[in-house]
Amino acid sequence: MARRGVTVRLAPRLPNPKTTVRWRLTLLYGCLFLVCGAALLAVTYALVAHAATTGPDLVTFGPAGEAGVSFKQAPATRPTKLVRAPAEVPQELRRVLGSPDGQAAVRFVGRQQQIADLHQLEIESAIALAIMALISGGLGWLVAGRVLRPLRTITAETQQISEGAFDAQRRFVANASHELRTPLTAVRALLEMVISDPHATPATFRATCREALVESEQQEQLIDALLALAQGHGGLAAREPIDLGLLTAGVVRAQRADAEAAHLKLDVTLEAAVVEGDRHLIGRLVLNLVQNAIRHNLPGGDVRVAVHREDGRAVMSVVNTGPAVPAGEIERLLQPFQRLGRDRAGRREGFGLGLSIVAAVATAHGAALDIHPGGDGGLFVAVRFPRAQQFAGETPPLQVKSREALPSG
Repeated sequence: MARRGVTVRLAPRLPNPKTTVRWRLTLLYGCLFLVCGAALLAVTYALVAHAATTGPDLVTFGPAGEAGVSFKQAPATRPTKLVRAPAEVPQELRRVLGSPDGQAAVRFVGRQQQIADLHQLEIESAIALAIMALISGGLGWLVAGRVLRPLRTITAETQQISEGAFDAQRRFVANASHELRTPLTAVRALLEMVISDPHATPATFRATCREALVESEQQEQLIDALLALAQGHGGLAAREPIDLGLLTAGVVRAQRADAEAAHLKLDVTLEAAVVEGDRHLIGRLVLNLVQNAIRHNLPGGDVRVAVHREDGRAVMSVVNTGPAVPAGEIERLLQPFQRLGRDRAGRREGFGLGLSIVAAVATAHGAALDIHPGGDGGLFVAVRFPRAQQFAGETPPLQVKSREALPSG
C-alpha cells in the first residue's frame, strides 16, 4: 500500500509583542518609573513615620490654668508649654487628662491616629503610583514609537533592498545558467545528429564542426562578458591615465567592417581626453556601446560616436538610429540578460549584458551614465568620467537619467 505524502505548510512566524523593541523599551521605562516612584514613596513614608513618633506624650494643667505638653522627642524649636489652657476645656476633662489613665488614653488615641494616618498614606500613595505607572507606560509607548520610527523605516528599506538583491542574484544565476547551457545543448545536438547519421560524409562532419565552433565562440563571448561584468562590480585594482579619444578610435576602427556590412553610416568626432581607470574595463565599455549601436540599428541608419571635454571632464557619447526604445524600458535594459526584442530572423541580439556591463564599469570609475531615447529612434548614451586625479575613495552610485525622446534635427 503506497503511502500518501503529507504536505505541511508552516505559517509565517508572527512577532511576539513581548519581544519587540518597542515593548521592551516601554517595559524598561515603566520599570524605571516604578522603582524610582517606590523609592520616593519609601523615603516619604519614613519621614512621615519619623515625624509621627514625636507626637504628644503628656498633657499637664497647672494650678493657674496653664497647660503643658511634653513630647517623646522634643525639638529645640517646638514649644513644650502653653501659656494658658483653652477656656473651653471643662474642669472634669482637665481632671481626667491629668490622671494616669487619662495620660494613657492620650497616648493610645494619638498612636491609633498615627497608625490610621500612615495606613491611609500607604493606600493613597499606592493608588497614585499605580495611576502614574499607567500614564508613564503610555507615554513610554508613545516615546518608544517615535524614537523607533526612523529605525523601522531603515529596517524596512534594508529588508526590501536585501530581498531585491537576493531576487536579482537568483534571476542572474538562473539566466546565466540558461545562457551557458544553450550553446552546450546546441553543440551536443549537432554532434549526436551527425554521429547517428549512417550516411554522414566527411563534408558533413566538417560542416558540423564549423557549427560547433560557432556555438563555442558564442559561449566564449558569454563567459568573457560575464567576467567583464564581475570585474566591473568588483571595483578597480589599479588606475592609469588613458586617452579616451585614442582608445575609442581603435574600437571604432575594429568595428567599421561590421558597420559597413550593415550599411550604416559612421559619424566619428574624437578629441583627446584623459581619464583614470582600468584600460581593459574602459575598452570594454566603449566596445559594448559601439557594438550595441551597430547591432541594434536599422539598415542604412546612422551611428554617431563622439569624445570631447566638458568642464575638464572626459565625455563619450554614442547615438544610433535603431528601433524606438520606450523610456520606461531603459532601467530594465540596465539589468543583466534583459533584451528589448528579437530581430527578424529570430536570433537573439546578443546576450543582454551590454548595457549592464556599461553600467557596472561606469559605476566602478565614478562616471555618470545618461541614457534616454534618441530623436530618430535608438538610444542616446553619454558617459561622463570624473576629472583625472580627482576621483578617489568610494565609488558614488550610478546616475542614470531617463528622458523622453529628443526632437530630431
